[in-house]
Amino acid sequence: MAGGSDVAEMLSCVKCGKPAHLQCPKCVDLKLPREGAAFCTQDCFKDSWSSHKSVHLKAKLSSVGDKNSDLASEGWLYCVKRGRGRDSKLPYFDWTGSLRPYPISIMRTVPAHIEKPDWAVDGIPKVEPNSDLQHRVEIKTPDQIERMRETCRIAREVLDAAARMIRPGVTTDEIDRVVHEATIAAGGYPSPLNYHFFPKSCCTSINEVICHGIPDARKLEDGDIVNVDVTVYYKGVHGDLNETYFVGNVDEASRHLVQCTYECLEKAISIVKPGVRFREIGEVINRHASMSGLSVVKSYCGHGIGELFHCAPNIPHYGRNKAVGVMKAGQTFTIEPMINAGVWRDVMWPDGWTAVTADGKRSAQFEHTLLVTETGVEVLTGRLPSSPDVFPWLNK
Repeated sequence: MAGGSDVAEMLSCVKCGKPAHLQCPKCVDLKLPREGAAFCTQDCFKDSWSSHKSVHLKAKLSSVGDKNSDLASEGWLYCVKRGRGRDSKLPYFDWTGSLRPYPISIMRTVPAHIEKPDWAVDGIPKVEPNSDLQHRVEIKTPDQIERMRETCRIAREVLDAAARMIRPGVTTDEIDRVVHEATIAAGGYPSPLNYHFFPKSCCTSINEVICHGIPDARKLEDGDIVNVDVTVYYKGVHGDLNETYFVGNVDEASRHLVQCTYECLEKAISIVKPGVRFREIGEVINRHASMSGLSVVKSYCGHGIGELFHCAPNIPHYGRNKAVGVMKAGQTFTIEPMINAGVWRDVMWPDGWTAVTADGKRSAQFEHTLLVTETGVEVLTGRLPSSPDVFPWLNK
């Protein structure tokens, strides 16, 4: 209640009924009635806080409801049925944390001249599910590798454009618009768009969201962390990467989580070379996360990539995994550890895409697309000299 203001007219204290000269500053910000926000002393305010703060939450929810009604009239609706449906009402759900879904805008369009993957029109991948590359790790040809280098560089530039948007007050839908437009401007197609009916051009995963968050009307708030996951389809191949960003002033625990996740990816990349077993990647990541007091998500893994968005090999990020196979020069795949501040288990939101931590605590992720070379590894989606300076540990 520090910074409470004097009340012009005499009101009664909510706690004890005595004449009140102070008012809850949060109620002032929310423009709530003064009669229910007046207190005679700091002590009365502190004693009432556990019950009084519910007034703020109800006011926020009411405000959100009014705003969402306005959005619905403009075609913004909640995503349901794994992207196949829309609804004007917030689904009932036992939410694990404080985050809630907001309505999403209509699906963005892609110009006719852009080369598109086979799910672009009807949402159903045709080649990918039945390809033998789901069971065999492809060795890329020199032509495929060169096309992947080009595509991955575009994907990096698109993600960097999104990173420059990150600040309090910006909606994740606005981030999606930048990703969509930058991808098209480069001649590419945003791979997630309509992939198994995913409704947006990138994934934006905030706070307790582990992955596959859907860009919507929610504004980023000071103290949030947000992961932006970009994949570009260009010249017949895909390039995939993501990073987790700070929004304004972020608490120390979240900074520790994000930096550790970055380090997990870097340590995993450092062992990539011909002859290394795929299962070793999870051991390296799990060791560093565990030593940092964090946990590793087990439900989602890295994957092979190229002319297919997802294919063999699967790359688990946790220890004692059963991944089969050995790295060979010419293979391309992603490593994308998802690290949680609490338990590793996840829960799916009613939209059928958004995976969140089971305990509501925060999660972070970083991802690169990699090429195994004769002597080691090439990070195809590596940071560029023009990439924004957003990670303080890189300057040390």
